[in-house]
Amino acid sequence: MAKIVVVEDEAELAAAIAARLRSDGHLVEIAADGPAAVRTVAAAQPDAVVLDLMLPGFDGLEVCRQIQRDRPVPVIMLTARGSETDLVVGLEVGADDYLSKPFSMRELTARIRAVLRRAERSARETATMLRTGEVEVDISRRRAWRGGQLVGLTATEFDLLAYLLAAPGVVRTRAELLAEVWGYRDGAGPRTVDSHVRAVRGKCGPGVIRTVHGVGYAGADGQGR
Repeated sequence: MAKIVVVEDEAELAAAIAARLRSDGHLVEIAADGPAAVRTVAAAQPDAVVLDLMLPGFDGLEVCRQIQRDRPVPVIMLTARGSETDLVVGLEVGADDYLSKPFSMRELTARIRAVLRRAERSARETATMLRTGEVEVDISRRRAWRGGQLVGLTATEFDLLAYLLAAPGVVRTRAELLAEVWGYRDGAGPRTVDSHVRAVRGKCGPGVIRTVHGVGYAGADGQGR
């Protein structure tokens, strides 16, 4: 059982999502606009957030920025837009994944299970400090530093960085990263991986993750190579 906040201004859709999640045993709270979403997440401290992109008050991108600033929490963004730019921006401001409307409830619940499994797995990991160049990652505390300064990584950004740095130099395909970091097994969503890699590089430096063209990505070694 997890606590999930559903942020959706279409009342019927919000009720349908909440009903399905409650039938899976989760505790669910609903918010219908941007300001209410930020207040609800701050009060509820949920395990995950289902967040519509288009909202009254202010949009889902601003909601995501604000809630991730206070406390990293897995976010699955819902969007009716077809623009790749909107999706990439959503991922870069802290969303862990996205679904385009219309979507199936089965797919949504599968994505939620994946982010919850990942969070649970991370919580069980023993204390380990990973280092590359000027970047340090504390697995047990889920914190990363660059040049001694704390880096504000989202939950998925942290998991991606930690997974790659745990085996420096080992090349991981996008499909492997989706399976091991996101928990997906269907090979879909390589754009999600690329967007998160770009975000991690922006925060931790371009050399922390190495691109292996035509294959995937690898974490830099202890010297940042």
